[in-house]
Amino acid sequence: MPHERIEINPEIMGGKPVVRGTRVPVELILRKLGAGLSAADILADHPRLTQDDILAAQAFAADYLADEDVIYG
Repeated sequence: MPHERIEINPEIMGGKPVVRGTRVPVELILRKLGAGLSAADILADHPRLTQDDILAAQAFAADYLADEDVIYG
């Protein structure tokens, strides 16, 4: 599934997925959400982001994981 708001470019953040037009990695957004920060908190920390960017980061991660074999152990 294409993700218009997420880009992977080896020249930006070492090729990590980021929100397009920023240097904000998807990983950072997910870690902040996982730590209990609200979307409003993240938007306050990163004013260039939008609510749609946060949702896109979550959708990207879900799609990525849906294609992975996850091993619990």
